[in-house]
Amino acid sequence: MIASSPTLRRVERGELCAGCGLCVGIADGAVTMETVAPGYSRPRQVAPIADAVEASIAGSCPGSTVAPWQSAPNRHHSWGPWHRTMTGHASDEHIRHAGSSGGAISALLIVALETGLVDRVLHVDADPDQPTRNRIRWSDSADQIVAGSGSRYAASSPLAAIDRALREGARFAFVGKPCDVSALRQYVRHDSRVAGQVPLMLSFFCGGLPSHDGADRIIRAMGLEPDEVVDFRYRGNGWPGLTRAVTADGRSGEMRYAESWGGHLASQVQFRCKICPDAVGGVADIACADAWYGGESGYPTFEEQAGRSLIMTRSAAGEALLDAAMARGAIIAEPLDIGEVDLMQPAQARRKRMVQARLAASLVTAQPRPKVKGLDVGKAARTAGWRESLSNFAGTARRIILGRR
Repeated sequence: MIASSPTLRRVERGELCAGCGLCVGIADGAVTMETVAPGYSRPRQVAPIADAVEASIAGSCPGSTVAPWQSAPNRHHSWGPWHRTMTGHASDEHIRHAGSSGGAISALLIVALETGLVDRVLHVDADPDQPTRNRIRWSDSADQIVAGSGSRYAASSPLAAIDRALREGARFAFVGKPCDVSALRQYVRHDSRVAGQVPLMLSFFCGGLPSHDGADRIIRAMGLEPDEVVDFRYRGNGWPGLTRAVTADGRSGEMRYAESWGGHLASQVQFRCKICPDAVGGVADIACADAWYGGESGYPTFEEQAGRSLIMTRSAAGEALLDAAMARGAIIAEPLDIGEVDLMQPAQARRKRMVQARLAASLVTAQPRPKVKGLDVGKAARTAGWRESLSNFAGTARRIILGRR
């Protein structure tokens, strides 16, 4: 038995926790998840863990080791491996409107349920008691999938109940952040049940996980107080969709996505996300994202319009699901040249080429770093200018030294 997990200590010291919850989910009560300031989910060990559990945590935790990209016919240093890259949307206008970016993930999950590929779906949605926060959710119907759609820019730990989910025996699809899918994909090596019971893992391009304080700032900027809010939606019901809060007495506030994300949430993203080598769901079966339209500046415009999803299949299982969805008319999609993704997701491209410089800053300041082999970090770094790289190296080192990561 291990009184104090070396992996959890190292991840905590380097502020490398992604909050996925895997360590909690497999430790049989010996690790719990708690909220720490300014509003991130972090594990806390409360009892000794078995040597086998420590080995599983060490080999799966995305704060310790990030899953290397799997093989596929195509590969890009920023966008990962893929079979097909497409743009499209759910054919059902209700699903398309409810989703954050065209409803592709929702439509794919509904097809997986309707065809019997899975019995249910493990994902997160809004916590009804704390609507800016998340809870783990099981869905087994189209209505439940649509009700839980939309981006959730807050701490989520969908793997915190993974052992219980596997013990129940049903086949399920998993939807999570890229780091969540990385953890589950690596956990396959430690638990054979995953391969048999989780035939489908879906993810999305992730801009980073903000703290709960970010949502509270939005609410106060609307002239409301966080403890008054009974309903809160970060995005969706349009593309990109308005951030909307409603109080118990019927007052409400709205904010455009460019302001809610750019003005409040982006600055609250946790450190692990700033050094993420795979924010594009590179080990998912399918990863989806906003297929933004570029503005005159070359940066995406966030004007409200009909949703459009970027859809990247990354495995044979993902290919089969997309084929089924298109054959049933659930998704309308067309091929996209991989070079166009740079125009749709410039912030993701920039972050990937800066990962090596930021990890180097962790190295020279003697901070722990995750293992990032097989993710083309060096190749992406070679596309950066030296001034940009030097600025990111110096800025990251300075924030680490000052304790302001």
